[in-house]
Amino acid sequence: MADPEIHHETQPINQIAIDYTPEACTHCPESNSITLTYDHRGGARWRSTTRFLYGTFSSLIQCPKGNTSGLNFNIYLSSLEGDKSQDEIDFEFLGKDKSIVQTNFYASGTGNREEIHDLGFDCSDGFHEYVIKWCPNFIEWLIDGKLVRKEEKREGMGFPEKPMFLYASIWDASSIGEATWTGPYIGCDAPYVCLYKDICVPSGTAVECSCDS
Repeated sequence: MADPEIHHETQPINQIAIDYTPEACTHCPESNSITLTYDHRGGARWRSTTRFLYGTFSSLIQCPKGNTSGLNFNIYLSSLEGDKSQDEIDFEFLGKDKSIVQTNFYASGTGNREEIHDLGFDCSDGFHEYVIKWCPNFIEWLIDGKLVRKEEKREGMGFPEKPMFLYASIWDASSIGEATWTGPYIGCDAPYVCLYKDICVPSGTAVECSCDS
């Protein structure tokens, strides 16, 4: 049953903030597209300029080509990146294997709810749609219109309820778990380019943000 409290109308993202390495991030509002590059400069991260409380978030994504071992590229929601008590909902690509994607969510800094999903395709082979539908009582992750995971709010289990930014980044995650998570960074095919287009955020549910943009 649809959640009666949430309307899932969306609108194109109009503005973004770039958290680091702005020269490695290109935003074209006219075409609603964003390019992230990982090379000798490192990676980059963009986010929406406002937080949102519930709604539907989506993007068409073409992940980087070549040997991407060691890299993490993603799209996710977070109440504030780097805050140890953050709420978060993730799609994360693990560079060692471009046929899978990891989903996860955090509540007040507690995660450990990872699931791995077989994509059935190479995520760098053309654009595919990734959707997060976040409601007060459940979260859904969809790929190309297919529901791949649903988590319902349960008593005694933390659940995301803080207003969150939409984020995306590309970075070297090979130091995590002694390279067991994303693999060792090889870098033989740099620069690595992650493409986002038709990025949509909820309409009418932006929450004023006191953080610097």
